[in-house]
Amino acid sequence: MADEKLAARARAALDAGEGILRLAPTWVPRSFLMPGARLKLSRDDLYALGTHRGGIDERWFSSTTPAANEGAPPDEGLSYVVHDGDRFTLRDAIAQHGAEMIGKPMFDTYKRWPVYSKFFDNLGPIPHHMHQNAEQAAKLGLEGKPESYYFPPQLNWTGNNFPYTFFGLEPGTSKDQLRTCLERWNLGDNGILDLSKAYRLKPGTGWLVPPCVLHAPGSLVTYEPQWGSDVFGMYQSMVEGRRVPWELLVKDVPKEHHQDIDYLVEQLDWEKNVDPEFKKNNYLEPIVRSGGASEGFFDRWIVYGRVNGKQLFSACELTVEPGRTATIKDPGAYGLIVTQGNGTIGKLAVDSPNFIRYGEVTQDEVFVTAKRAGEGVEFKNTGPEPFVSLRYFGPDAHPDLPAVGDHMKVKKG
Repeated sequence: MADEKLAARARAALDAGEGILRLAPTWVPRSFLMPGARLKLSRDDLYALGTHRGGIDERWFSSTTPAANEGAPPDEGLSYVVHDGDRFTLRDAIAQHGAEMIGKPMFDTYKRWPVYSKFFDNLGPIPHHMHQNAEQAAKLGLEGKPESYYFPPQLNWTGNNFPYTFFGLEPGTSKDQLRTCLERWNLGDNGILDLSKAYRLKPGTGWLVPPCVLHAPGSLVTYEPQWGSDVFGMYQSMVEGRRVPWELLVKDVPKEHHQDIDYLVEQLDWEKNVDPEFKKNNYLEPIVRSGGASEGFFDRWIVYGRVNGKQLFSACELTVEPGRTATIKDPGAYGLIVTQGNGTIGKLAVDSPNFIRYGEVTQDEVFVTAKRAGEGVEFKNTGPEPFVSLRYFGPDAHPDLPAVGDHMKVKKG
């Protein structure tokens, strides 16, 4: 009976929005990081969950993945559908209407929306860390976590303290050198960044980050389409003078290997970490997918390419000029966040707020079902400035997805 009632509530929201669901903001704190205060959340609410939980430095989009935070309630990280005073999780809605919402092939394969995205916003850098692959995470009944980055210009009005990201390890680095860093964990800074290289971050560009690759994200606001998991292992013992507990290194490691340094070293994909052409193989710049100046809109690929040969997620940035309209058809469902301006998406009015209080329901986030995406969605700019939105897709959504490096072919062409 409970499932029938939930199915009816979700059906009502789907019908009212004609396949487009409005979502409430999903805020996630991190106890080991310092928020960058650029997510439009009131400064009075950055520690709305208490200082013991940490500052709110992430906002998750169209998420059916819970956050793996100590002391978190079971729904932390889950997106909620809001409709006519009702409220229920996107995860529950997809469980009831999965084939319609995310497409039958995806629902049959995963039984859930297997990806999510977030805004990640910190004052400074975070520790050099990796995310386990599918096989490693499966040892704990979890899933691996490849991810991607895009740095939205609208949110990066300041770079904060360190707009550089370390990726991987310098070519020629040995496993013994990394092993020494882990052995030095309790002696202060273990020096792992001496073995890595930092890349300057540029708004309007991005990166594809495979699992088992070390990375220490810098202080730009980052849009991160990724696999639906929250596994990680921190390999840097101190960041900005703050201790990183060993527990954050072995959080998603089988208990019998918590002190096994060889196991921790072997978790890394060594070839990808010491790749001498890491930037060439992982760096992304936008590629125009459709539209043009005469049409009044540009739809651009911002996240594309394959991870270990698989299309796991992708994302686009749509810009519609004032007074113009664009109808966009996509072969898969997507989660969407508005980053500038206001307008309508289908029949729903949307806008990008300047100031958000914790718990407030905004009008900047929606989920578009696979059925509706395939039929086409009208984006209409009703304001005086460009109407910009980011939308991300699940696995195998696009037969025409560009490959990493294709932006250079476009430039040369």
